[in-house]
Amino acid sequence: MRHAILALAAVATFAAVLSSGPARADSDDIKWIGQCVTDNKDEGQTAQVIMSYCTCMNNKMSSSETRTITQWEKTHKREMEACATQAGWKGR
Repeated sequence: MRHAILALAAVATFAAVLSSGPARADSDDIKWIGQCVTDNKDEGQTAQVIMSYCTCMNNKMSSSETRTITQWEKTHKREMEACATQAGWKGR
C-alpha cells in the first residue's frame, strides 16, 4: 500500500512539475524521471523530494546521455549533491 501511495503521489507531483514550468518534458524525460523515482522510492524521502531530485538530475544530463539517472549520478557526485540540496533531500 505504501508503494502505491508513493507512486500516486509521485505521478501527481510530476504532473504539477510539468505543468508549472515553461519547459515541457518529452516522453524520454518522463521515462528517465519515472525510472529514477522508482529507483529511489525506498530512500525514506517524500514523493515531492524524490520527484524534484530526479527532475533536477534529468535536467543536468545531456540529451544524448544513454545511462539512467541512477547510473549517471554515480559518476556525477557534484550534480547529485546539488540536486539533493535543491530538492531538500535529508541525509544525503
